[in-house]
Amino acid sequence: MGLQGSGVAEEKEWPIEGVIELSFPDEETARVVYESVLYEHESVPYRRSRIDFLLEGNKIVIRFLARDNSALRGTLNSYLRWIKVAVDSLEV
Repeated sequence: MGLQGSGVAEEKEWPIEGVIELSFPDEETARVVYESVLYEHESVPYRRSRIDFLLEGNKIVIRFLARDNSALRGTLNSYLRWIKVAVDSLEV
């Protein structure tokens, strides 16, 4: 997947980038949480950030690019809140 741009214009447009990896006890738990959040990921349009939302074994990987700190904070807060809701629902 190519989040990182190759040109200078791309770097200026998306100056903030990073990766968050969330590990789960097993692949099944990671899959259930991933699938619970996938609809939100696919349906919410973001204009000031780009997100790759991936399942890799027992990990969920969130790769992001953002135009500014506010976009970064808002986008990551949404994803982390959705993931928390999914995890909390597994504990019920």
